[in-house]
Amino acid sequence: MSDTRDHMAPGGSPPEDDLLAGEFVIGTLPLAERMAFEARLKAEPALQRLVAGWEAHLEPLNAGYAEAPAPNLLPQIEARLFPVAPRARRLPYWSGLIGGLVAAGIVVAVALQFIPGPAPVVPDLVATLAGEGQSLAFAATYDIETAELTVTRTAGSGPADGKDYELWVIGASGVPVSLGLLPGDKAVVTVPDLKPNFVLAVSLEAKGGSTTGAPAEVLVAGPVTAL
Repeated sequence: MSDTRDHMAPGGSPPEDDLLAGEFVIGTLPLAERMAFEARLKAEPALQRLVAGWEAHLEPLNAGYAEAPAPNLLPQIEARLFPVAPRARRLPYWSGLIGGLVAAGIVVAVALQFIPGPAPVVPDLVATLAGEGQSLAFAATYDIETAELTVTRTAGSGPADGKDYELWVIGASGVPVSLGLLPGDKAVVTVPDLKPNFVLAVSLEAKGGSTTGAPAEVLVAGPVTAL
């Protein structure tokens, strides 16, 4: 702000301090500058004299305004700090019934949270059947609940004319057991007791499948693992 007084800052104070004092008295200093000025004001008598000079200089401007009484804010403050509780009103008889039903519903809902849910589903089993140097591959998934094994050809083509693919499972005994032919891209067979670490394999057989009870030429194989 500009200094409109006709005198220099008293006591040889810097002109900028005089301007700050004026803006402080008028109330136009930004908050950060005002706080810094107030901190200096407590410790610097020269600033205190500047502020007093500005207050005296601006005092005549107050003569044109009537003094306004300070409003009595105490009732409002007390009302906000200590609100009066509303008077209890009589409720119709059926409101108690509704409240009871709601409370009962809450109790049931809470109780249901502690009722054991169904047993966790046993993880499915999976296998990937592949072979070194083979473009043929199969993916197998096993549903433990239904004992259904789903085998899907994921790479390669079907068997040549006069040939069939046959699916085998090799369990703890190490003896291959036929699960049937794989006539298309996908087959579902029932396997009552498939377990992890069993091995699934696909062999190439003459049309109609193995006649010896053992695979003729195993093309791809893979272990069964838990998902």
